[in-house]
Amino acid sequence: MASKSIIDVENGGNLKGLSREIRHGRTAHNMSSSSLRKKSDVTLLQSVQIGVLRKILANLQEVILGTKLAFLFVSVPVAIVAEYCNFGHGWVFILSLLGLIPLAERVSFLTEQIAFFTGPTVGGLLNATCGNATELIIAFFALASDKIVVVKCSLLGSVLSNLLLVLGTSLFCGGLVNLRKEQRYDRTQADANSGLLILGTMCLILPLLFKYADPSSLGHPALDLSRASSIIMLISYGAYLFFQLKTHRQLFEPQEDDDGDEEDSQVEEAVIGWQSGVAWLVVMTATIALLSEYVVKTIESAANSWDISVSFISVILLPIVGNAAEHAGAIIFAVKNKLDITLGVAMGSASQISMFVVPLTVVVAWMMGKGMDLDFGILETVSLFISVVLAAFMLQTGDSHYMKGFILLLSYLVIGACLFVLKTPLDESKVVNLNGGAFSGAAAF
Repeated sequence: MASKSIIDVENGGNLKGLSREIRHGRTAHNMSSSSLRKKSDVTLLQSVQIGVLRKILANLQEVILGTKLAFLFVSVPVAIVAEYCNFGHGWVFILSLLGLIPLAERVSFLTEQIAFFTGPTVGGLLNATCGNATELIIAFFALASDKIVVVKCSLLGSVLSNLLLVLGTSLFCGGLVNLRKEQRYDRTQADANSGLLILGTMCLILPLLFKYADPSSLGHPALDLSRASSIIMLISYGAYLFFQLKTHRQLFEPQEDDDGDEEDSQVEEAVIGWQSGVAWLVVMTATIALLSEYVVKTIESAANSWDISVSFISVILLPIVGNAAEHAGAIIFAVKNKLDITLGVAMGSASQISMFVVPLTVVVAWMMGKGMDLDFGILETVSLFISVVLAAFMLQTGDSHYMKGFILLLSYLVIGACLFVLKTPLDESKVVNLNGGAFSGAAAF
């Protein structure tokens, strides 16, 4: 097989014996994304006689054409052309969002390919920390542009999207398709993720209440509390990774049927080499960074041209598009009655954003001299708290049916309708000002 020979050439050997071991390094995110991949046809490559050319074409086929979302790659060059030709900020914004969809899926694919060569622990750590690379890159560019409110909105929206939209749609569709089948899942990882999410929500509530408890305090106590809480959240996420990848690894391994699915068998062996995987990952990350810069730069103009609020775009549209591939995979596995993978995607991604991405952006903003805190505003924080409690309550029984998913979906629609109706202008002047002036940590919507 052409792709396998290319791997041998790049790495000086084969990967025999690693395919089963690497399963311990895979996460539900990778299992979800793999459902959108397709097997490459190597018959055309066999006619290419030049080895270097065959290697390049094989890599292009595996990386660019190896996904069912390959047609969306057209949006990437079109978005770049639209930016340089001044087609309008609305067009640049929507084309950039469409281009981010396949790029996010390909980053998941590439991290999994690299994980084949790093061993199960390092591979699992790589897969776990890169699962939400798109949100992290967008957040960093928004921070650099002093759009702290956009950062808060997009990260909050990612958590809400995973807890209500993804989990709700998955349980609803899975319940309808499997009406006559018992739908069960392991509660252990659901309980662990629920505990993390409740801790993260508490870290958001306390800075919000701090200014009401002592409004006469000098300085920026809520900001100091947010930074201390962020460090604690990062420590707790590190402990969660140790729990997931070391001490209780068997509880988080995606369970598969004995007969196996075609999608699962496709990822048993690496299809590109280590060097190619790293090189492609750098290219994909750089492209995501470019499109993220376009998104951040054009989001306010797009909101004005469409007559909708920036908060609605940041909380609703950005998370849906940024993780569309992963979300689709979660629904596919729910339809196949593999709810452990679905819960690993929805709850795991929500926990990662809440306990890793959010505190990391606070720490990065601290290093950049910017005053991002954990005060997301009373409406947003209460919505998150109710969503976390509702999702945790729905997952307490260890079984599922379509009504649970329907309730979660309706809850997401209520929050979306609230943000759509509430068209308060974006006001960055209300974020923490480290250079003096009045303090107000609440996000302005």
